[in-house]
Amino acid sequence: MHYNKKKIALAALPFAVMLHSANIWADAYSDAAEKWVDSEFTVSTLTKQQQLDEMHWFTEAAKKFRGMEINVASETLTTHKYESQVLAKAFQEITGIKVNHDLIQEGDVVEKLQTQMQSGRNIYDAYVNDSDLIGTHFRYGKVVPISDMMAGDGKNFTSPTLDLADFIGLDFTTGPDGKLYQLPTQQFANLYWFRADWFARPDLKAKFKSIYGYELGVPVNWSAYEDIAEFFTDKVKNIDGERVYGHMDYGKKDPSLGWRFTDAWFSMAGAGDKGTPNGLPVDEWGIRIKDACSPVGSSVSRGGATNGPAAVYATTKYVEWLRKYAPPEAQGMTFSESGPVPAQGGVAQQIFWYTAFTADMTTKGLPVVNEDGSPKWRMAPSPVGPYWEEGMKKGYQDVGAWTFMNSTPDDRRLAAWLYAQFTTAKTVSLKKTLVGLTPIRESDINSPEMAAAAPKLGGLVEFYKGPARKQWSPTGINVPDYPKLAQLWWQYISQAASGEATPQEALNGLAAAQDKVMERLERANVQPLCGPKLNKPRDEAYWLAQPGAPKAKLANEKPQGVTVSYDDLLRSWE
Repeated sequence: MHYNKKKIALAALPFAVMLHSANIWADAYSDAAEKWVDSEFTVSTLTKQQQLDEMHWFTEAAKKFRGMEINVASETLTTHKYESQVLAKAFQEITGIKVNHDLIQEGDVVEKLQTQMQSGRNIYDAYVNDSDLIGTHFRYGKVVPISDMMAGDGKNFTSPTLDLADFIGLDFTTGPDGKLYQLPTQQFANLYWFRADWFARPDLKAKFKSIYGYELGVPVNWSAYEDIAEFFTDKVKNIDGERVYGHMDYGKKDPSLGWRFTDAWFSMAGAGDKGTPNGLPVDEWGIRIKDACSPVGSSVSRGGATNGPAAVYATTKYVEWLRKYAPPEAQGMTFSESGPVPAQGGVAQQIFWYTAFTADMTTKGLPVVNEDGSPKWRMAPSPVGPYWEEGMKKGYQDVGAWTFMNSTPDDRRLAAWLYAQFTTAKTVSLKKTLVGLTPIRESDINSPEMAAAAPKLGGLVEFYKGPARKQWSPTGINVPDYPKLAQLWWQYISQAASGEATPQEALNGLAAAQDKVMERLERANVQPLCGPKLNKPRDEAYWLAQPGAPKAKLANEKPQGVTVSYDDLLRSWE
């Protein structure tokens, strides 16, 4: 009897070994999932069991691609560093797919993407690419729309817990055809930044009111912003023995000077038309479209607004404030050089500040952070210029989103689609949001953990919880070829910044250059879908007399300054 048992056991051994090795593999992936959930993804809007279930789905869905190595690229942001250094490793251990997540400069991302579009050669299996290229992607047909993938060959590789309705940026990554082209993985806005501690000082409040006749507070319009800039630079001059300035910006001839305007200076002044996420028919770049999608021009003579009175006003104020109210060295700075300056403690306000800097601005020991780690500063909606009307967008929001090219081999694209979903999955997204402070999900924004973090984030959570965030949006569908058109901006704006051309001359050059690019696109017929069909030029007076943009010059471009108390502002968002 004893012998028979042994014999049976030996006979069953090969099957048991197979079963055992399969179990070891399954156990290795589930053990990895448990390890990551317990050690890294400790905050989530899901329960631990839901997290493990979500991770189990990734393990199973990845079976076909196990042992594969894929390559993806994104720009170098705190959020993407977290994806590259932490999430790629977690993904490999949980799925068996190795991801090389390269961090490169934003310009290089666009360049590699363009090369892949033009050559058809697969450089990366997926890109985190700004949604500013939505107009480019849907016109050229080189991108696989997410909605097509989800309904087609990616159907079995689309997570049941993806929950698209929970994403806050899908409006920005959807084409005029209603298709979703890109999946957001990080978002941040351009907001107003100010030293709340200085604005609250009774002596400064009294002095401001005695000079300007109204309260020192968050500026609602550009007139108030200008008054506050003058006040701190010329009337206050020094605080606690240090020279202070009422404004911060940058002016060096550099590609980043273009972003300063395309992200979206003219919209704040009110140059475009009403409509969200972008003005229709004229957007904040001054490009007009007809038939819901074909660009017809950006010069006023073609019905555009790039060189119209509101854009000239906006550019004039940019140059004037930079010279009069910013630290002298700001004129020779680029975007990345100017970014850290407010944190050094000598700037009272900045009209145009990327919330992506929030993490760097909350470091203990900075002159702008209190002993207890709370900020001395706050962020609020940027003020608007005199051409702005209710119903228009107010400013820019950057949306970095996963983008898949049709030149990528199918299996590599689908494996990368799994990784893209992993980096945005509810198991990991709240932790990623707390690290990089670039929220993408409604559920994360409304979580108890974000509420607990809010007091140290200077208004970021309140902004994203409130209705105002809808008025901040990326570049929209009117721009037919973002890479080609965006590079024109810095070359012409720099002429105004340096004084070699007047704002009007610089913008005339920019509008003509944009029209020339669009004319070439039209002639080459490279965009059969919604490509440019330029209007014939006609007398500017005709277009300026029409309702909407381009708008005729206002008799008074400096109405009375208006401010609001920060507490009242927060209450209005609730």
